[in-house]
Amino acid sequence: MSPSGKPEIGRRRCIAQSRLFAIEALELEFSNGEQRTFERLISNGQGAGAVMIVAMPDPDHVLLIQEYAVGIEDYALTLPKGVIDPGEDIITAANRELREECGYGAHVIEPLTELTLAPNYMTHRIHVVMATQLYEESLPGDEPEPLIVEKHAIEDIGALLARGDFHEGRAIAALFIARERLRERQEKPDPMFW
Repeated sequence: MSPSGKPEIGRRRCIAQSRLFAIEALELEFSNGEQRTFERLISNGQGAGAVMIVAMPDPDHVLLIQEYAVGIEDYALTLPKGVIDPGEDIITAANRELREECGYGAHVIEPLTELTLAPNYMTHRIHVVMATQLYEESLPGDEPEPLIVEKHAIEDIGALLARGDFHEGRAIAALFIARERLRERQEKPDPMFW
């Protein structure tokens, strides 16, 4: 934010639209009088955003999924995630996505942070949560093929980064944030957490 305030938004117009995305042009005037037109990608139907889940089956491990990422035309190892459906809150959406993608539900789901992806060009936000006290329960999901679920040590993020298929920035950030939260808990244990 500039010292004298945010730019004033003038005209907005949709310049392209698909089933999933819209491109919006915004005419901005900055506090110094400069005027610019910026374009941004808006995700259709994502008013509440999305959730990404750091699912911990035990205090030392995290569940990751292997899924096809059409943007890079290859399979990627990442955290379970998905859109928050209308009428859902973050916790409900996270538990649903976890059951759909990993075959587990969680008794405890704790919000950690909210991340953006290319905020200069996109409106997309994702809420990162940590899920613990997992139990087996699955729901049918909307994935076109079964997802592969892998279990990895959260303390060994370096080994994950050395893999060629683990590179999603949001998942990397979420794991580091969760690992720091877990380290803080080790200093002040909470018996109700696990």
